[in-house]
Amino acid sequence: MSFDIMTYEPEGDKKNSDFFNEYRLKIYERRESSGLMQLLGNLRGIAVQVETGDALPYMEELYLMTPYRFTAAYITDTHKIYVLTSEPEFPRFFLLEPLDPAYEDDIKRFNMMYPMARQTPNARYIGEIFHTTDVDETRKILEDQNIRFHYPGEIENSFYANSHLSFTFPSDFTYNRLGYTSFDMDDFDALEIGQRFQLTPDQLTRLEKQDTVGRDLGTHELLAGIDHMATRILAGEREDAILEFLTMSNYYFWGAYNIAAMNSSTNVNRNHLVTDDKESPAKVFTANNTPSFVNSFDNLPMPTEDFVRNFGRRMHHIAYEVRDGDHPSGVKNVDYVVGKLAEKQIPFLAHVVGECKDDPDLKQIFSKHSKYSILITEYVERCHKFTGFFTKQNVASLTEAAGHDERYEHGHVFD
Repeated sequence: MSFDIMTYEPEGDKKNSDFFNEYRLKIYERRESSGLMQLLGNLRGIAVQVETGDALPYMEELYLMTPYRFTAAYITDTHKIYVLTSEPEFPRFFLLEPLDPAYEDDIKRFNMMYPMARQTPNARYIGEIFHTTDVDETRKILEDQNIRFHYPGEIENSFYANSHLSFTFPSDFTYNRLGYTSFDMDDFDALEIGQRFQLTPDQLTRLEKQDTVGRDLGTHELLAGIDHMATRILAGEREDAILEFLTMSNYYFWGAYNIAAMNSSTNVNRNHLVTDDKESPAKVFTANNTPSFVNSFDNLPMPTEDFVRNFGRRMHHIAYEVRDGDHPSGVKNVDYVVGKLAEKQIPFLAHVVGECKDDPDLKQIFSKHSKYSILITEYVERCHKFTGFFTKQNVASLTEAAGHDERYEHGHVFD
């Protein structure tokens, strides 16, 4: 869907400041003139860290709930790193597990600041990995624009910095990182992220059992790739977070909508160089419309800002596309998937929202947070060739359902 992003008029009813509108175009121009756009390709990987001992059960969860399957494993001085793949053109999934429960880096230090993140202090979505034709040149261009990078020997976790893979510092606005590699994501040994090791026969059997469960249920064949990923941030940092991401990527600002019922806005960024978002998933930022310290004047709902205050700025959910269609059982595919997963004790926050009758529409649902990654899994079915990215009513319903599950009750957090 390649087009001229300089003349593109963003979708939506969320008004942006003159500052945002001015610098959005300046960033597009600078990406072109600096050569960054000629270097960057698709989003090729995502990275998540879990607690020591949680990698295998989390992979079992991923086997049941996503199309990702284990491919390779590596070990470093500090971590085991598991690589999972789905379709060749879709991003890889890098799962990091500290070797020592006492391991500490900035992930743990971030998490310990927030009451509902302290229970799993090493668990956090890390960030995305973009393909570039030249890692060193990409880093040089972005460092000239005040983007900071990790360097080998200066970081506890060597995954963030080697000659093939270079990550930025965590964003001040999202706490997410961006990584860059010229690696083609086919020969993982060439990435040099550690020493390869093998899973035990028992571990492989556990994963194979989950794979069989998904196939027997008939859900695995209905799950496609990642549709989008949504980060929750503070109200006053919405525009800065978007502009920072645009600076470091080849995405464009697709548009933003007010979700008045939840006192928030949904802000979508997409890669205009792909025809299928699953090849380079959309990045969504969600923020309150009014910050918490003045919201008491109006007492509006604020589940988005409450999440940030309870868990910190972080990735909230990863959405997977469910292939559109009417299941032979008489329901839409997403309803079938959710029903079967619920039979396997996968908890969901509410019912599927959206109609999907005879007209183009969208059906969506949130799972509860994973106890391993603290991420929600969303399922999305775009019915009858629905071309929009979301519907306001769906987002309001999902946000409300998640808000009920993300409340901080004083005195009961650690019970």
